[in-house]
Amino acid sequence: MLSTGALRAHLLAARLAGPVATTREDSLRSYRLFAARDPRATLGLDPEQEWDERALLGLMARRCGVSADPTHVDGPDVIDPRRTVEALDAFAERLAEAARRRWPVLIGTGHPHRLLGFYAGLADALSAAGCPVLTPAQGRSVDMVTGFGVRTHQLDYVRGVALVREPGGGVGGGVPGAHTHSPLPVRVALEAAARGGGVLPRLVIGDHGWVCGAGQLGIEAMGPADTNDPALFVGEAEGRISVAVPLDDAVRGEFYRPVARYVLNRARLSQ
Repeated sequence: MLSTGALRAHLLAARLAGPVATTREDSLRSYRLFAARDPRATLGLDPEQEWDERALLGLMARRCGVSADPTHVDGPDVIDPRRTVEALDAFAERLAEAARRRWPVLIGTGHPHRLLGFYAGLADALSAAGCPVLTPAQGRSVDMVTGFGVRTHQLDYVRGVALVREPGGGVGGGVPGAHTHSPLPVRVALEAAARGGGVLPRLVIGDHGWVCGAGQLGIEAMGPADTNDPALFVGEAEGRISVAVPLDDAVRGEFYRPVARYVLNRARLSQ
C-alpha cells in the first residue's frame, strides 16, 4: 500500500503538486473570467454567491495552496501537496460509501489524453464492488462551441469512462478523445439516463464540466481540479460538489496510476 509520505513524494516528483506547469497568469485569467460569469470558466456552475477576483484568490489559496498575494502575477503556480492528500482521502471516503451502497455511478472526463487511465481504474474497481457503471447516450451527438465555431461531437465510452470525440474521430473504444471543459456532455448523458424512467447516477466522478454540470443539477459529484479551475472549488464551497481535489490535470497519464492506487487502497477497493 502506498503510504501518505510516499504519495506526497510522488506528487512532488511528478509535479502533480508543488510547483506545477499551470502558470500564475493562466490561473489569474481564469479567476477574472469566473468573476465575470464567463461560461468558459464557470463550466456549467451557476454560483449562488458573488465571487470577485479577490474572493476567488482567497478561496484558491485556502483550498489549493496558491499564493494569496494579488501582486504575484507570473511564474509557475503552486499546489500544496498536503491539501491534495487531504482531498484524496475525502475522495476515497466517498468512493467507499458508493461501493458499500452499490450506487450507480457515471464517470466522464474532458482530459482523456491524460486522465482516462485514472478514471478507468476507478470504474473497474467500482464495477467489481457491485456498482452499476452507467453508459447512457452512447454515440449521441453533442453540439459544442469550439475555436472553430459550433461543432458536433460524439459521446463515447472507453472502459466505462465517458468522453467526446471530434467529428471524424471514430468510435468503438479507441483513444484519445477531445479535450473539453463543456458541461454539455454530462447534460446529454443525464438526459438520456432519465428518459423513460431510466437509472440516474447517485454519484458523478470526473473533471471540468462533468463535475460542475452534474453538481449544478443536484447530483453528487467530485473530481480533480487544477489551479486554473476555480469552478470546482466554488461548487465545493457552496455545497454542490462533494470533493474537489487540487491536482495538476495535464501531466503524463502514467503519473496518475499511483494516485489511483492510493485512493482505491484507502477506499478498500484494491483488486
